[in-house]
Amino acid sequence: QVQLVESGGGLVQAGGSLRLLCVASGRTFTSYLMGWFRQAPGKEREFVAVISRSGSQTLYADSVKGRFTISRDNGKNTVYLQMTSVNPEDTAVYYCAATDRYGYTSRPLRQSDISSWGQGTQVTVSS
Repeated sequence: QVQLVESGGGLVQAGGSLRLLCVASGRTFTSYLMGWFRQAPGKEREFVAVISRSGSQTLYADSVKGRFTISRDNGKNTVYLQMTSVNPEDTAVYYCAATDRYGYTSRPLRQSDISSWGQGTQVTVSS
Protein backbone atom coordinates (compact mmCIF):
# COMPACT_ATOMS: atom_id res chain seq x y z
CA GLN A 1 0.00 0.00 0.00
CA VAL A 2 1.03 3.58 -0.47
CA GLN A 3 1.83 5.65 2.62
CA LEU A 4 0.45 9.19 2.79
CA VAL A 5 1.62 12.15 4.88
CA GLU A 6 -0.33 15.42 4.92
CA SER A 7 0.90 18.87 5.88
CA GLY A 8 -0.14 22.49 5.52
CA GLY A 9 -3.05 22.69 7.89
CA GLY A 10 -3.44 25.46 10.44
CA LEU A 11 -5.49 28.44 11.53
CA VAL A 12 -6.75 30.84 8.86
CA GLN A 13 -9.18 33.73 8.88
CA ALA A 14 -12.43 33.58 6.95
CA GLY A 15 -11.86 34.68 3.38
CA GLY A 16 -8.26 33.57 3.45
CA SER A 17 -6.35 30.81 1.70
CA LEU A 18 -4.45 27.69 2.65
CA ARG A 19 -2.65 24.96 0.71
CA LEU A 20 -2.57 21.37 1.88
CA LEU A 21 0.04 18.90 0.68
CA CYS A 22 0.08 15.11 0.70
CA VAL A 23 3.27 13.22 -0.07
CA ALA A 24 3.02 9.57 -1.05
CA SER A 25 5.61 6.84 -0.72
CA GLY A 26 5.89 3.11 -1.03
CA ARG A 27 4.13 2.31 -4.28
CA THR A 28 3.86 3.75 -7.79
CA PHE A 29 2.08 7.05 -7.27
CA THR A 30 0.58 7.09 -10.76
CA SER A 31 -1.28 3.86 -10.01
CA TYR A 32 -3.53 5.76 -7.64
CA LEU A 33 -6.51 8.01 -7.98
CA MET A 34 -5.98 10.65 -5.28
CA GLY A 35 -8.52 12.51 -3.22
CA TRP A 36 -9.24 14.63 -0.19
CA PHE A 37 -11.90 14.05 2.45
CA ARG A 38 -12.70 16.06 5.56
CA GLN A 39 -14.36 15.43 8.90
CA ALA A 40 -15.79 18.18 11.06
CA PRO A 41 -16.47 17.61 14.78
CA GLY A 42 -19.55 15.48 15.27
CA LYS A 43 -19.99 14.87 11.56
CA GLU A 44 -19.34 12.07 9.12
CA ARG A 45 -16.22 12.09 6.98
CA GLU A 46 -17.13 13.61 3.64
CA PHE A 47 -15.71 13.73 0.14
CA VAL A 48 -14.02 16.98 -0.93
CA ALA A 49 -12.21 16.39 -4.23
CA VAL A 50 -10.64 13.74 -6.46
CA ILE A 51 -8.07 13.84 -9.24
CA SER A 52 -7.32 11.29 -11.92
CA ARG A 53 -4.03 9.42 -12.20
CA SER A 54 -2.75 11.74 -14.92
CA GLY A 55 -4.12 14.86 -13.25
CA SER A 56 -6.25 15.76 -16.24
CA GLN A 57 -9.63 15.19 -14.60
CA THR A 58 -11.05 16.41 -11.32
CA LEU A 59 -14.33 16.36 -9.42
CA TYR A 60 -15.40 18.45 -6.43
CA ALA A 61 -18.05 18.42 -3.76
CA ASP A 62 -20.64 21.12 -4.37
CA SER A 63 -19.69 22.79 -1.09
CA VAL A 64 -16.14 23.56 -2.29
CA LYS A 65 -16.60 23.89 -6.04
CA GLY A 66 -15.12 27.14 -7.32
CA ARG A 67 -13.14 27.69 -4.09
CA PHE A 68 -10.86 24.65 -3.79
CA THR A 69 -8.49 23.23 -6.39
CA ILE A 70 -6.96 19.76 -6.34
CA SER A 71 -3.77 19.11 -8.29
CA ARG A 72 -0.95 16.60 -8.37
CA ASP A 73 2.72 16.51 -9.30
CA ASN A 74 3.52 12.93 -10.30
CA GLY A 75 7.23 13.73 -10.42
CA LYS A 76 7.10 14.67 -6.72
CA ASN A 77 4.56 12.03 -5.62
CA THR A 78 2.49 14.88 -4.20
CA VAL A 79 -1.14 15.93 -4.31
CA TYR A 80 -2.26 19.41 -3.31
CA LEU A 81 -5.47 21.03 -2.15
CA GLN A 82 -5.51 24.78 -2.66
CA MET A 83 -8.23 26.29 -0.51
CA THR A 84 -9.44 29.85 -1.13
CA SER A 85 -12.31 31.97 0.21
CA VAL A 86 -12.51 29.69 3.21
CA ASN A 87 -15.31 30.02 5.73
CA PRO A 88 -15.89 28.59 9.22
CA GLU A 89 -17.84 25.67 7.72
CA ASP A 90 -14.57 24.48 6.17
CA THR A 91 -13.16 23.79 9.65
CA ALA A 92 -12.32 20.09 9.79
CA VAL A 93 -9.59 17.50 9.79
CA TYR A 94 -8.58 17.01 6.17
CA TYR A 95 -7.51 13.56 5.03
CA CYS A 96 -5.56 12.60 1.95
CA ALA A 97 -6.80 9.40 0.32
CA ALA A 98 -5.55 7.04 -2.35
CA THR A 99 -7.29 4.30 -4.25
CA ASP A 100 -6.20 1.68 -6.75
CA ARG A 101 -9.60 -0.02 -6.45
CA TYR A 102 -11.50 2.59 -8.42
CA GLY A 103 -10.27 4.54 -11.42
CA TYR A 104 -12.81 7.16 -12.39
CA THR A 105 -13.63 10.73 -11.49
CA SER A 106 -17.23 10.45 -12.68
CA ARG A 107 -18.63 10.35 -9.15
CA PRO A 108 -17.49 11.39 -5.67
CA LEU A 109 -15.19 8.92 -3.93
CA ARG A 110 -16.71 6.82 -1.18
CA GLN A 111 -14.83 5.76 1.92
CA SER A 112 -15.20 2.15 0.74
CA ASP A 113 -13.21 3.06 -2.40
CA ILE A 114 -10.14 4.05 -0.41
CA SER A 115 -7.14 1.76 0.01
CA SER A 116 -4.87 4.17 1.93
CA TRP A 117 -5.50 7.14 4.23
CA GLY A 118 -3.23 9.83 5.58
CA GLN A 119 -3.19 10.72 9.27
CA GLY A 120 -5.10 13.97 8.74
CA THR A 121 -4.27 17.65 9.14
CA GLN A 122 -6.39 20.13 11.07
CA VAL A 123 -7.78 23.21 9.32
CA THR A 124 -9.47 25.81 11.49
CA VAL A 125 -11.18 28.85 9.98
CA SER A 126 -11.89 31.74 12.32
CA SER A 127 -14.72 34.16 11.67
